[in-house]
Amino acid sequence: MSCICIIAHIYLIRAVNHAEPHQLNKFPLENRLTMASTSASAIPHHRIRNVCILAHVDHGKSSYADSLLAANNIITPKMAGKLRYLDSRPDEQERGITMKSSAVSLSYATIRLNPAGLEELEQFRINLIDTPGHVDFTTEVSTASRLCDGALVLVDVVEGVCTQTISVLRQVWNEQLKPILVINKVDRLIVELRLSPTEAYYHLVRLVEQVNAIMGSFFFTDRMEQDLRWREAAERSEQQQEQQEQQSSSIPNKQFTETDDQDIYFDPTKGDVIFSSAIDNWSFNIASFAALWSKKLGIEQAKLESCLWGDFFFDPKSKKVLNKKQANQKGSLKPMFVQFVLDNLWAVYDSVILNPDSIKTEKIIQSLGLKIRLQDLKSKDSKNLLLAICSQWLPISNTTFRTIVAKVPDPITSQSARLPKMLYPYLPDLTQAIPHSEIERDLYAGKSDDSSHVVIYVSKMFAVPISELPQFQRKQLTAEEMREKGRAARVRAQAASATHDAVPLNITASTEIVGETGPVPEPPSELPSTSPAPTPDDPSSQPEDSANVIEEASPEEGEALIGFARIYSGTVKVNQKLTCVLPKYNSTNPTQVNSAHLKTVTIENLYIIMGRSLVETSEVRAGHVFGIGGLAGKVLRNATLCGAPVSKANQDEVDDKLPELINLAGVQLASAPIVRVSLEPKQPSDMPKLVEGLKILNQSDPCVETLIQDTGEHVILTAGELHLERCLRDLRERFAKIRIQASKPIVPFRETAVRGVDMPPPKTKDQPRGTISGTVLGGLISFTVRAIPLPEPITSYLAKHSEMMRKISLRQERKLDPTNGSSDSTGVGSLASSNMESMDLMNDVQQYDQTANLAQASNNNNYDSVFWSGLEDACKSLTNSSANELDFDTLVDSIWAFGPKRSGPNLLLDKLPGSIRSLRKPNRCNSQSLVKEQETEQNAQSGTDQLMSMREFDDSIETAFQLATFKGPLCAEPMSGMCFSIEDIQIGGEDLAGSVETIRARWSQLTGELISSVQEAFRSAFLDWSPRLMLAMYTCEIQATTEVLGKVYGVIARRKGVIKSEEIKDGTTFYTIGARLPIIESFGFNDELMKKTSGIALPQLIFDGFEILVDLDPFWIPKTDEELEDFGALADKENLPRKYIDQVRKRKGMFVEKKIVQHAEKQRTMKR
Repeated sequence: MSCICIIAHIYLIRAVNHAEPHQLNKFPLENRLTMASTSASAIPHHRIRNVCILAHVDHGKSSYADSLLAANNIITPKMAGKLRYLDSRPDEQERGITMKSSAVSLSYATIRLNPAGLEELEQFRINLIDTPGHVDFTTEVSTASRLCDGALVLVDVVEGVCTQTISVLRQVWNEQLKPILVINKVDRLIVELRLSPTEAYYHLVRLVEQVNAIMGSFFFTDRMEQDLRWREAAERSEQQQEQQEQQSSSIPNKQFTETDDQDIYFDPTKGDVIFSSAIDNWSFNIASFAALWSKKLGIEQAKLESCLWGDFFFDPKSKKVLNKKQANQKGSLKPMFVQFVLDNLWAVYDSVILNPDSIKTEKIIQSLGLKIRLQDLKSKDSKNLLLAICSQWLPISNTTFRTIVAKVPDPITSQSARLPKMLYPYLPDLTQAIPHSEIERDLYAGKSDDSSHVVIYVSKMFAVPISELPQFQRKQLTAEEMREKGRAARVRAQAASATHDAVPLNITASTEIVGETGPVPEPPSELPSTSPAPTPDDPSSQPEDSANVIEEASPEEGEALIGFARIYSGTVKVNQKLTCVLPKYNSTNPTQVNSAHLKTVTIENLYIIMGRSLVETSEVRAGHVFGIGGLAGKVLRNATLCGAPVSKANQDEVDDKLPELINLAGVQLASAPIVRVSLEPKQPSDMPKLVEGLKILNQSDPCVETLIQDTGEHVILTAGELHLERCLRDLRERFAKIRIQASKPIVPFRETAVRGVDMPPPKTKDQPRGTISGTVLGGLISFTVRAIPLPEPITSYLAKHSEMMRKISLRQERKLDPTNGSSDSTGVGSLASSNMESMDLMNDVQQYDQTANLAQASNNNNYDSVFWSGLEDACKSLTNSSANELDFDTLVDSIWAFGPKRSGPNLLLDKLPGSIRSLRKPNRCNSQSLVKEQETEQNAQSGTDQLMSMREFDDSIETAFQLATFKGPLCAEPMSGMCFSIEDIQIGGEDLAGSVETIRARWSQLTGELISSVQEAFRSAFLDWSPRLMLAMYTCEIQATTEVLGKVYGVIARRKGVIKSEEIKDGTTFYTIGARLPIIESFGFNDELMKKTSGIALPQLIFDGFEILVDLDPFWIPKTDEELEDFGALADKENLPRKYIDQVRKRKGMFVEKKIVQHAEKQRTMKR
């Protein structure tokens, strides 16, 4: 294509851009902030869009947001991409990455034709949230996505899909947001990789396919889960029908509703893909060029849009669109996207950057009709000229705002689609979800009138210095207020002028008279100044811009906590009282339980968030994202605020009734904190300030956790090293403002055991390995326990379902005492000594079993069967394995408890003959075991037999199991992958001689002794195997060039890491390196890698569970001749797990075997 043709094409692009709906925001910044406050409630629902920007770190989110802010004149276009306006923290500017999500409210106006054919102005409000891309701040993405209806997903065109790209796409899928794919940094294909337009096109095609493959995997995973839920619901309904022996109209339809996956994939022809370069301030989509070429080629725009992407070719002779087969017959034709889009873009870059040609550049500028300043034309930096051309030719804001308005649904449309999953996440068919109450109907409708309920979701709390709140800032006056203040100033000036003319004579006369009679009195304090009075015409008497402010109150020191919220229905106003529903609120719980999770709050302030600024407003209507004050001390991190309609609010206050409530605070955080440090002030007297600072930090950061250990230490848990640095900086500079001393990072470990190659003989002769026997109170009770390592598939399955195990354990605990929902100190309630009391207890348990069965049959959210079925499948896969001594056929039914904390990957089995203690069959356990004990008591021949109930040992044995698995014998870290079984318990008959009172006195000492003895037996049984240490691991992904690849490998090797994968990006020199790195060795890894590679390689560290050091025995010593020859009798080679164990034991104050003198026979050298 010739240069003249390219210039003509570009000219047509310019004409179409001017003809399309365009942005009309030309207000100065101070007026923009005022307009944000006044128009917050004036814009109707269908013109509101809530969007967040998501991407991998360093893919251009903040630079892209800068370009959108420049379109609203919040920053200058020259600073777009450099200022990073939404990165308001100093450490964000220093590091160049976003650490906190920031929101800004933008305006976008378009001119459209109404049905009458007349032009009308449409004003849109776009609430934009910029989120971090670093893995340490993934929780910020989770809290921001719940408030939005759509997402701009940015992908670096060179780096492609990275780990965080997959994470944010999964977040978009789970939150049911409408995504828009933004392929950013396209200029790198031209300037860095020097690809031709055709090569760049196929590179872009592969990138879109990669993203669509990820979306497809989400769809099929979700499809399988829906199918499983539907089948389970159908089976439960059939069982219920069989039990009731009658037809039920509530049985769901047997037909499964298939879901179409056509709408989940990105397709440039549908307008949900944007190609951009945020640093050069340009972007476009298919529609941008289709509007141009449809006029020139005489093809309808809709048809041309479907042909500008894909294997379609244009024959200039016949002026027809050809497919790939037809194009091959015509010769070498370029794809239409290359011919009509990329060739034009490459021509501009070639004339300005690659091969500077001032003549060609001037022709392009003239043909485009652009107004380029002379200083940009003569600038030595060609980047400035390129920015000036592209920002006027393909402005990034036009394409982005148009796409957001067209593709992202308005709040009402979005809520009706998203609310079913938010309210009923486990419903088999979400299409069956219908509103069940007035408050749900208002949520679905998104109404904002006075007759609708107020529902606000607070996703997080963030801290703002009190001095920066709007009430302590200089407030911009309106035009009317400025005129009124000017009139008042002129009146005061005239009064001062009149007083100035009369005052000198009075003073002279008074001085002469008073001077003769006595001392001269002081002039009145209200005497005006004798300086020349300003005249009304004097400019100094007119109010200046800097003086046009309301007197500001003196700001206080400290931090204010503001809620980051979205209102789903109703209208919230200042001083309105609402009910705060905390996340643990459950509508199925009784009122006395829920009362602890309900609080009353008064809305003190409402803010429109404008990036670094907050703008006060009096009310906010449904659909908006805003800030809310007055929640400090009420909301920890997230909550739901509910309020009755105005018509019912007064009546509820009179009747003392709570309004209808709903709980939306169910956000699943993407990552749990793993790195912890203990803190203390350098000055002990500053401890109260540290405690107060930790409270503010805990509320303002959705990921950090603060706790006090048994030793009294204050500990914070963070997501990673970078997150830890940010938290410590906030404590020192903002929240506590004291000098703080932090310990070295504390990393969790796990303890487990394996079947070693060279293990000593078992501790108990003639018994299987891991068997330990013990007695309590001199033989009053004897017991036998056994420890067996669990196979890896079962351990992994338990670790993945810890939340489900916790729920099962809690449900079993409530069943132990159905009268009050909790068990007493002796287990299932101490059995009474009379047959009547035993019968009453048995009847209560049987009645509870019947109630539990009915509740289970009617509960569609019961996933216990799924968990137990999955565990059975894992056991069946190991049934034929001869390497383990577990009976997999009966293992699931004999599980007594999980541990530690009743949700860990360790099992306690009940192997007592004839005893049934099972979490899987709790009803059978409760009923049958009590019947058996009742028969034992009825057949008892002596009064002492009534004292002997095995059920009285349950709590003591389970407590010993929980304690033993919570603190293992190696370094008091939790165990993992261990199975403990109770093989036998006997009560010594010869020790029961004496009266009942004597036996009861000895019996009272039993509980503590039994717990400690059984706990020690569990620990000893664990050590009978070959113990191992498990390390917390990071999955590390690094992108680096060929030049620094060796240095990256060297840093990983020094950190005890292992390379898992290495891939090269097609058409680039970039490698993606996958590795696993122990967290204990990761501190300082980022800085070291950046230094070694001169900032080229940037790692992303993601927690990836625990890994066992199978081949490294912490107690290994050389024994064979070969080992003695290789390592010597002292085994001088460093034992890595033993090193970690000693470090942890030393930190915890435990005994560490360490030789102070290593080589006493050697002579000391003073010079060394």
